[in-house]
Amino acid sequence: MSDKRMSSSKKHSLKSMMLQVAKDLLDAEEIEKKEERKRYMEDHCPPLSYPISKQELQVLCKELHAKIENVDEERYILEHKAIMVVNEVKDLNIKIVDLKGKFKKPPLKKVRMSADAMLQALLGSKHKISMDLRANLKQVKKEVKEESAEQVGDWRKNIEDKAGMDGR
Repeated sequence: MSDKRMSSSKKHSLKSMMLQVAKDLLDAEEIEKKEERKRYMEDHCPPLSYPISKQELQVLCKELHAKIENVDEERYILEHKAIMVVNEVKDLNIKIVDLKGKFKKPPLKKVRMSADAMLQALLGSKHKISMDLRANLKQVKKEVKEESAEQVGDWRKNIEDKAGMDGR
């Protein structure tokens, strides 16, 4: 079993070698990114050439102004389209509000209907379901308390007894 274990120095050297390989890979990747960026710039951006004479400078300025004019025209067209869409949305929202206001909901009337009639209306006349909701209820007898009438007269007497000294 001791053969399978690595010594600490071997572990340390192996770890340092792995870190070195990882560092080399990161460096290579960074160099590759820089080269790719350089190639992209060369492909998409022509080399800058300074005009030597006044004539060439004027031609360059005219070209730049023409490009700027095209970009501004496209921007103006896109802004105009966006404003038109926003205005159309506002108009449609106003129409929706107007249509909601025109159609008033009628006040609903309360309809007294038994549970059987309600089920028949919902399920149709084919289904015969009777629903007697009161059948399962317990019946409670109402007891009339005779004591309540007697207590009305007693409350004064109770107060006098509690007050002591004959109500003084």
